[in-house]
Amino acid sequence: MPERRLINAAGFAACAALFAYALYAQFHLDLDPCPLCIFQRIGVALLGAVFLAAALHHPRGRGRYGYALVIALAALATAAVAARHMYVQSLPPGSLPSCGAPLSVLLKFMPLGQLIRKVLTGSGECITVNWRFLGLAMPAWVLIWALFLGAAGVAGNLRREGSAAR
Repeated sequence: MPERRLINAAGFAACAALFAYALYAQFHLDLDPCPLCIFQRIGVALLGAVFLAAALHHPRGRGRYGYALVIALAALATAAVAARHMYVQSLPPGSLPSCGAPLSVLLKFMPLGQLIRKVLTGSGECITVNWRFLGLAMPAWVLIWALFLGAAGVAGNLRREGSAAR
């Protein structure tokens, strides 16, 4: 298997594993996701979809630059939401409005731009840290993985086939 295709397939597998763990945490650990968590899931899913498309398409020439760019944008957007969530979690209790309407209700009654703005400001349910691994909350892990996968995806897709260090 060509190296670039392998990197993209591994990126997709990592995103699928991250998404699967998020579902496990929700349905088996009973950790309900807040709106910022859901946005992070969307970012990981989007990043995974781009990795899958790059692995299946495996473009030669300039097409790989397009995939590198889209991977970078998806990874940076996901990292930005995770960083925002980390910031919200670092605020003192009571500094954010109490829990708002569920995301499903907001989707029905708000325009998309206003919904995104409202979610990114955070609310009471986004401040709760109810899961840690090695001392880091879930948004910190999403940030780390998004940056790592974005860097690997960009580097892997910018690399010419057969240009691995010998």
